[in-house]
Amino acid sequence: MGDNVTAITEFILLGFPLSSWVRLLLFGLFSLFYTFTLLGNVAILGLISLDHRLHTPMYFFLSQLAIVDMSYACNTVPMMLVNLLSPNTSISTAGCLTQTFLFLTFAHTECLLLVVMSYDRYMAICHPLRYSAIMSWRLCITLAVTSWIIGVLLALVHLVLLLPLPFCGPQKINHFFCEIMAVLKLACADTRMNEVLVLAGAVSVLVGPFSSIVISYLHILSAILRIQSRQGRQKAFSTCSSHLCVVGLFYGTAIIMYVGPRDGNPTEQKKYLLLFHSLFNPMLNPLIYSLRNQEVKAALKRLLGKGRAS
Repeated sequence: MGDNVTAITEFILLGFPLSSWVRLLLFGLFSLFYTFTLLGNVAILGLISLDHRLHTPMYFFLSQLAIVDMSYACNTVPMMLVNLLSPNTSISTAGCLTQTFLFLTFAHTECLLLVVMSYDRYMAICHPLRYSAIMSWRLCITLAVTSWIIGVLLALVHLVLLLPLPFCGPQKINHFFCEIMAVLKLACADTRMNEVLVLAGAVSVLVGPFSSIVISYLHILSAILRIQSRQGRQKAFSTCSSHLCVVGLFYGTAIIMYVGPRDGNPTEQKKYLLLFHSLFNPMLNPLIYSLRNQEVKAALKRLLGKGRAS
């Protein structure tokens, strides 16, 4: 590259190329969504901790999902809001790589947690008599901790390969946060190894787990259809449909972004898909679980009833 090339120490996030009044409008709208995201997930965590009837493996994993969703939003949305008010916001190289690492950690962890949650539903519906014995608290904590550890380790692999790369300009990232593929485009070195690893990682943590979830739910659907009582079928469908909605939103957008075809303008498409992934998914998940889950709605009614009584 030559000895006269100066390595850059900060990046500029280009964000969305919009007029000033549209940016102000989106700032207000996204700030509201961000607030709803935090409040909704905090409400889910509070409800699960306060209602002893929700102290079950399913809701323990749901509380882990709520933590991941809040972390997702806190990692990317504040910088995006700053960028909407002040376009071409700068971020240090260290800050950028940290944001990339955290995003990958939360993404990998959520993938694995959704698989664990589908396994929990499979055991509860297909093997109800053995469910309590198998899904002990020790196993639940082990599965949750393992999901977090694997998420961190997988993200660490990408970070280790990213750190040695020289960044010598241009310093403009065509994104609203430091997404790994957008960062790799600025490296003045061969990044084919990194890109292959991103694709391989996406296939391993998206396609594989998603396939296992689909297989689990085929067994679950077969078991539900064999349930004699209408109330039992409704309860089973209630808990499973909310999880399926979350799985569809998360895996659908993630597979399109990292495994799908690269036709058209992939950079712009990925920006808007990642906006949905980072802002709307974490906001919608608490709504899905509260509106479609009878146990969560019942717990909320009990909590509100206690509040009025006191």
